[in-house]
Amino acid sequence: MKVVLKWVRKHYTKVVSSIAFYPAIIAVFFLLLSIVMLQVDFSDAGKDFKQQLSWLSLKDASTARSILTTVAAGVISLTVFSFSMVMIVLNQAASQMSNRILSSMIENRFQQIVLGFYIGTIVYSLFLLSTIRDISSGIYVPAISIYLLILLTIVDIFLFIYFLDYVTQTVKFETVIRRVQQQTIAAMMKHFCPETSKATAYSEEPFITLPANDSGYYQGFDTHKLSDLANRRKLCFEILQPKGTYFVQGTDFMNIFGTAALTDDLKKDIYLSVDFFSGQPIDQNPEYGFRQLAEVAIKALSPGINDPATAVLSINALTELFAYRLDNCLPDVIKNDQSEIIIRQVVPTFAELFEDCMYPIWAYGKNDRYIRNGFLHMLDQLKQLDRKKRHTDLLKRFHAHLTDAGAGD
Repeated sequence: MKVVLKWVRKHYTKVVSSIAFYPAIIAVFFLLLSIVMLQVDFSDAGKDFKQQLSWLSLKDASTARSILTTVAAGVISLTVFSFSMVMIVLNQAASQMSNRILSSMIENRFQQIVLGFYIGTIVYSLFLLSTIRDISSGIYVPAISIYLLILLTIVDIFLFIYFLDYVTQTVKFETVIRRVQQQTIAAMMKHFCPETSKATAYSEEPFITLPANDSGYYQGFDTHKLSDLANRRKLCFEILQPKGTYFVQGTDFMNIFGTAALTDDLKKDIYLSVDFFSGQPIDQNPEYGFRQLAEVAIKALSPGINDPATAVLSINALTELFAYRLDNCLPDVIKNDQSEIIIRQVVPTFAELFEDCMYPIWAYGKNDRYIRNGFLHMLDQLKQLDRKKRHTDLLKRFHAHLTDAGAGD
């Protein structure tokens, strides 16, 4: 059971964020809808209803087939064209911004729902097509279901018109940057807590080091399971690297305090509570959002694109993220009900995250006056928001780089 839960936890994000997730669910819904509508069509009440409303009856089975095939072929064309537009948008985003932001675009619910509605209409029409019978009485032609299909087709057409406008807006740099920014802020509000002084490490206590059982990116752990394991066995866990670190199988991953030996059952329980997989899910690690926006800015400043305005948009988005990060961070320790530390994890400091994101952008754009002005505006706002003056030295050092570069103009 634990293995199954770990598999679900590991693959849940990939499945839910897949471009096929909502279309698959909607297609199943439309299949069930077609079955229900056929039951209504061929029920006694449905037959009586069609007999009372003569205009609602399709007397000719061939006419019904023609309607269904025409609708299916037309909606298939809309689907192919819409998928092509999505692929073009993703390709443009990958070439001009960053491959890492593709996941935020693929996860877009509206375009998944539209594509799902198209596919559902196709499934609905094809299923109805298989039920048409050549019987002289029109009550055996699913007329009610077919008229509903016509209504769905009209909805598809209006969705397609809106979809054209929506996709053109989606590919804009400011739209992509705003989406990553909003996802990161939502993730920080979910995972972060007010920053406190760092806890004391377990340097004086004996420990056993547990190696990584697999190669991959460390994405976090199941807090409930690992905490329960620590409480039951009177253990303390210290994870040696921050989230997003790539571990090679066999390298040191975790220090375990409170035990003299590692049993196979204990190691298995620990490994089942820890996640290693590829990707950069912002909802699990908000710091991915910082780095993705930094990559967008760096890509915009590359010689092949040379778009400093987009880089400034990313800097402005990063300013808001760092404003929240000033006083909040991932918890570096987790305590039990007795206020005892049971899990300790490495959390990058504000300075480390700031330098990782801002200095690469500065390296590419230090000769651009537009970029310097964007950084100066960012520093001015962060200085105002840093009311506890904990990051004054960091901001002054970065400001010195800006003024030195400006003096050379």
